[in-house]
Amino acid sequence: MKIVNGIIYGEDYKFSQRDIYTKGELFAESSDDGKVIDAEGNYVIPGLIDVHVHGCHNSDFCDATYESINDFLQYEASVGVTSICPTTMTVPEEKLLNVARVTGEYFHKISEDEEAIKAHKREASFLGINMEGPFISPDKKGSQELADIKLPDVSLVRKMQELSGNKICMIDIAPEREGAMDFITKMHDEMVISIAHTNADYATTMKAMELGADHVTHLYNAMSPYHHREPGVVGATIDNKNCMAELITDGVHHHNTVDRTTFTMLGEDRVVLISDSMRATGMPDGEYELGGHKVFVKGQKATLSDGTIAASVTNLYDCMITCVKQIQVPLETAVRAATINAARSIRMDKMYGSITSGKYADALIIDKDSLKLKTVILRGNVL
Repeated sequence: MKIVNGIIYGEDYKFSQRDIYTKGELFAESSDDGKVIDAEGNYVIPGLIDVHVHGCHNSDFCDATYESINDFLQYEASVGVTSICPTTMTVPEEKLLNVARVTGEYFHKISEDEEAIKAHKREASFLGINMEGPFISPDKKGSQELADIKLPDVSLVRKMQELSGNKICMIDIAPEREGAMDFITKMHDEMVISIAHTNADYATTMKAMELGADHVTHLYNAMSPYHHREPGVVGATIDNKNCMAELITDGVHHHNTVDRTTFTMLGEDRVVLISDSMRATGMPDGEYELGGHKVFVKGQKATLSDGTIAASVTNLYDCMITCVKQIQVPLETAVRAATINAARSIRMDKMYGSITSGKYADALIIDKDSLKLKTVILRGNVL
């Protein structure tokens, strides 16, 4: 397939007019199948990658059924999010093990079952499991369930890896918890270790980063605050230049100035846009469930009964557009944070995150003026 007349987002993080090609599921240097898509002077960007997303369209990853995963992935692809890391919550151990088991079954199904293979052509790529909990701090649990919080447990993660087919790609941890440093030391080569839901001070966080934690979950949310005498997790994130940090840019979780200045503090190469979206995303206002808690959704805001913000109800594409239009971050920077930065943060940039020959052909055609999504190209196929 040849895509012509587009303004292409390149590996230099800039837009330029050129033609691009796909062959099978990959971007290529040329194409001979005769298929042509006219991008008509609109932007063409890589498909978005959401490394922290719990659910959407009234499906949640912890529902742990093939049907819910299928619905989840199809909705994400339809809104331009072509790859995701479905994210667990702090739930009972047996439920986590079931999530892992169903994940393993899902991957078997899309390789063997004809109907599943056909359905997969309209599904976002499932890059791996992001475990948000249960190894978090009770003091910063947010909307996570207190009763299900556990101390870091390598054996549990090993069980889940076996059941899932080694699909855990990231795991969250509060580094001040007993056994956390040993866990980081043992596991950081096998998966991304992300600092999350933590009351750790600056020194503890820096030690965790030195041992191999190189990611921070939803910066600012559910963590020690950035104070001028104790800079906490945020300060450590600023100082550690190898650390990537997630940012929820839904216009609800933070003040616009905070999000905008985060790019200045960390640089354009270390911010990863995420949705942190829950099952109410893409659904009407009302009452929903997240991690065993009732969540009340009104407009763009989801809260627990006590008013605590509970995840988001905004998909990653809309978070990216909010980042540009409301937070006033340049489009080139926002696209970078939602694509190649995300791929790098989970060590999957070899095949995802940019319009590069040899990578998966995931791309979006978006209106140059309104930035509305026009066309989704998923692994070389037009949805």
